[in-house]
Order: sequence, then structure tokens, then C-alpha cells
Amino acid sequence: MDIIFLVDWAEFAVRWLHVITAIAWIGSSFYFIALDLGLRREGDLGGADGEEWQVHGGGFYHVRKYLVAPAAMPDHLTWFKWESYSTWLSGAALLMIVYWMGGELYLIDATKTEMALWQGIALSAVSLTIGWLVYDRLCKSSLASNPTLLMVLLFALLVVMGWGYTQVFTGRAMMLHLGAFTATIMTANVFFIIMPNQRIVVKDLQDGRSPDPKYGKIAKLRSTHNNYLTLPVIFLMLSNHYPLAFATEYNWLIAALVFLMGVTIRHFFNTMHSRGGMKWWTWGATAALFVVIVFLSQAGPEYSDLEEEEARAFTPAEQVYASAEGFEDVTDIVLGRCSMCHAREPGYDGILHAPKQVLLETPQEIAAEAKRIFLHSGVTTAMPPANVSWMEPEERATIVNWFRAAQSG
Repeated sequence: MDIIFLVDWAEFAVRWLHVITAIAWIGSSFYFIALDLGLRREGDLGGADGEEWQVHGGGFYHVRKYLVAPAAMPDHLTWFKWESYSTWLSGAALLMIVYWMGGELYLIDATKTEMALWQGIALSAVSLTIGWLVYDRLCKSSLASNPTLLMVLLFALLVVMGWGYTQVFTGRAMMLHLGAFTATIMTANVFFIIMPNQRIVVKDLQDGRSPDPKYGKIAKLRSTHNNYLTLPVIFLMLSNHYPLAFATEYNWLIAALVFLMGVTIRHFFNTMHSRGGMKWWTWGATAALFVVIVFLSQAGPEYSDLEEEEARAFTPAEQVYASAEGFEDVTDIVLGRCSMCHAREPGYDGILHAPKQVLLETPQEIAAEAKRIFLHSGVTTAMPPANVSWMEPEERATIVNWFRAAQSG
């Protein structure tokens, strides 16, 4: 079996794991925020700060929350941590498979920088830690008593990082890295702050001491931040499906506005759960932000000039496929069957921008997309969609033979 199949299936498996663990993490985060905001505080609570009756799955649940801790350590205690750790670890593995192993295609934008691949990978890895270090320092400063200003500064940091990423990385990589940058802050909150503080409270209970309320307050602040960051991270992780978001001139600004949309949407649901009256103005604010995003996307993809692309030399990675037997035949097939959509100015009705920002108008571009052409139009019939351009089985076989010749040569 070709190694490319193993890598592609490994990517699929890790992506599936990442989605599953992310659902678990996001679900538990949303549930506990909703629970906190919906607690009732009237009647005899037996020393608890609040309680909630819930019905689900054919049964009733009676949940009580103690603001710091109960009087004694319970016999059984469920911790919520694996969801966060598993999501981050699987996401990091997926980033390595897609953006590090495929760095020449997906990570570094050669039109913006001459950075070597190893340098791009190093920048990718190191940059993910910057957000946590800056954010953690801010949270431990006097700003902790002013959460609104703290969130504004965090937003400013995210905007700067988005702009910085787009100076070096492709638009797709910028969006993904900004999401990973934010997710690293969120998971670090759990690993370095929330869980250690909870362990301190548990240890105090076990030793018969009264827990200090400050540990609960600190953990709650970080948990609330995670709650408001969740929705933008989801968008950024899914953004590679939407070229109008990642492949436009103002993609970094679109990402910034998505963070604001995430805040307005979460604020609506948080106020709904708190029973304090839903903030309907958030709908108008979210719609206005979305309209601005749609307007910014009209700037169009940052495609290089076709004549410049035809004039440039093949990169070493492209040369492997350009020199393989059958490349000229494959070039003719792709230009005839695929380029009507995958062009700077698509000629297929209803297609405004090249799908996935994939351009297939020059030999260089075809060689650069060799893997995807092989997988999507050679060994599978994913492309052209519904075979609208009537690619023949013999043509698909030519693509397969060419790719395998390049791999073996």
C-alpha cells in the first residue's frame, strides 16, 4: 500500500478524534456555564450556593453547587479534564500532519516570504506558546479585577497575531494557527490554572482545612474566558472549507470580527441561561458584524498574476512531479477537465472563486497540487464533482500512473 494512503487515513483518523474530543469539551463547557448561570438561590440549600433541577433522558437530576467546597470531601468526585487535553493533543497532531508534513503547500506562502520550511515549522510551534505567556501574565496582574479590560487586551493580542501570521503563512494556515493559538490558551487555562487550583481545594478538604475562596474565583475567571473563546475557535478550525474567509485580502480582519461575533452569540445564550432576560441586541450586533465580514470577503483571493506564475521556476518539490513520465498528458487532462473552475477567473457558471483556493492553470500549479489531483481525480472520483466535465477512466488511470512514477522515481 502506498504511504500516501496511510498518511491520508492517519489524517482522517486524527481529525475524527479531534472532532469527537472537541465536541465533548465544548459540550461540558457549555453545560457548566449554563448550570452556573441558572442556579437558584432561594430556600434551604444546606450550605450550597445554589441548586438546579433538570430533566433529561427520562429522569430528573438535582444538582447543587458549593461556592468554594462542601463541608467534607465526597466519596466520589468526577473531574472534567480529559476532554480538554485530548482535544489539544489531537489538534496538535493534526496540525503536524497537515501543516508541517505538507508545509510547502499549506503552511508557507512563497509570495510573501522566502522562509525555509523548517523555519516556518519552528515559527508555527513557538508562536502557539506566546499567547498563553502574555495572557497568563495579564491575568496575574491587577487587571484580574477588571475582566472586561482583560478581554479587550486579549482581543487585541489575537488581532495582532492574526495579522502577523498572514505576513508569512497562507490564509488557510493563518486561520488554523490563530485557532490553535487560542485553543492553546484555553487548554493551558485548564492544565496550569483550573485543575491545580481545584486540587488545592481538594487537598484542603482532605486535610481538614477550610479552602481559600480565591482559588475558586481564579478558576472561574479562566473558565469564563474559555467559554467566550469557544465559538470563534470552532469557526477558525472549520474555516479551510470557506475560501471567502481565508483566501481574501482581509482574512486576518475577518478572523478578528469572528471573535467579536463569538462574544455576542455567547453573551446571548449566557443571558438566556441566567434567567436575567435575554439580550436581544446581540442579534443585531452579530448580524452587523456578519455583514461587514461579507463585505470584506469581496476583496477576493490574493492570487498571483498568471504570467508571473508561468514564468517562475519549479520548486524542488514541484520538479519531482514535473519531471515524472506522463506529466504533459496530465497537464492537458487537468487543463481540460479542471481548470474551468480552478482558475483566477473561473469560467464555470456559478463559480466565483476557485474552490478551496486551488489554482490549476499552469504546470507549476498542477505539480504543486499533485497529491490532491491523485487522491481526488485518480484513485477516487471526488473531482470533478458529479464528473461534470466528463473525465474518462483512462484519464484517471493516466493521473495515477504519473503520480506513482513520480513517487517511485
